[in-house]
Amino acid sequence: MIVKNIQVIDGARNCTYAIFAANDEDFALIFPGAGQDVEFVEDFIGRVGKDLADTVCERLWQVRVDKKAVQGIDGTLFYGLEYKKSYYPSKRESEMIVSLEK
Repeated sequence: MIVKNIQVIDGARNCTYAIFAANDEDFALIFPGAGQDVEFVEDFIGRVGKDLADTVCERLWQVRVDKKAVQGIDGTLFYGLEYKKSYYPSKRESEMIVSLEK
């Protein structure tokens, strides 16, 4: 089984930007587009439904990865940060729109 690392970012002040391991099937459900490595949980839930999204996330939360042991991050899942969508119109980190606004 191939495992992919997903960094989860939320808006909490104490957010640690945890990394979790997902199997290929769950990763493909979260990031379905070709080359996609960014997703917003609201879009994920809207696409697969709350029940399946909850099931996939439950599996994900069970496999937290020590950041010091990570051999790369394959995807980023944003929670409650929909305003960031404008920076990721293609949902690919490599095509992120950089803004100089503060």
